[in-house]
Amino acid sequence: MPEAVGIFGGSGLYQLLEGAEEVPVRTPYGDPSDSLWVGQVAGRPVVFMPRHGRGHTLPPHRINFRANLFAMRQAGVRRVLAPCAVGSLRREIAPGDVVIPDQFVDRTWGRVDTYWEGPVVRHLSAADPYCPELAEAAARAALAEGARVHRGQTLVVIQGPRFSTRAESRWFSGQGWGVVGMTGYPEVVLARELGLCYSAIAMATDYDAGLEGEPGVAPVTHERVLQVFAANLERVRRILFRLVEELPERAGCGCAGGQPLPELAAP
Repeated sequence: MPEAVGIFGGSGLYQLLEGAEEVPVRTPYGDPSDSLWVGQVAGRPVVFMPRHGRGHTLPPHRINFRANLFAMRQAGVRRVLAPCAVGSLRREIAPGDVVIPDQFVDRTWGRVDTYWEGPVVRHLSAADPYCPELAEAAARAALAEGARVHRGQTLVVIQGPRFSTRAESRWFSGQGWGVVGMTGYPEVVLARELGLCYSAIAMATDYDAGLEGEPGVAPVTHERVLQVFAANLERVRRILFRLVEELPERAGCGCAGGQPLPELAAP
């Protein structure tokens, strides 16, 4: 039986699977953002959850990331795909482009970002936070669906729900970072603590606070984010379905080497 794939829906992606079974769930870490929606794509089990809730009721800083990832892991998920909307910090990354990041920078605060709170302590190596096998497969699927794809980029994650000031955007761009979003952290590190493969699939929807020296590029608005994402939603779906279909039945990377939580070891 192929390993189950989990998909978190970001802004604008609140439904994915036709005929999926809704499975309400609770976890030792509280309630997740929504029910799990369990179905199949090309014979492979797929578990979907809208990250912000199906009515976009949860702002980024209120998402219970620990419950979301734990619910996926309880449902048998071993690989996680994380589509999300991001702002571009570089001219060459245009709205509508797909970015598969290989690094992140955390600029959030106050978010619970580990399962290991004592008395047992583990320290996650986050030098290479994203699954290389999953990222490569995601890039191939996006290219096959006609998207412009950028690799080797850094995703800077801000607290939200506000967008960046012009000064912050200049700072991020000046550091060489590629895109900015609000939900990529701590989702990725929690997935890796659970031994899950994880890849972000970021859709650029705007140029953040504009581009330096180009006053005609307007700063981002939430309405603009949803508008661009909606215009590309069908492509995002095709990328996800192609990716799920083309994944090997078992992962060939080393992401599953994390320490199991006591809650997961229980019968």
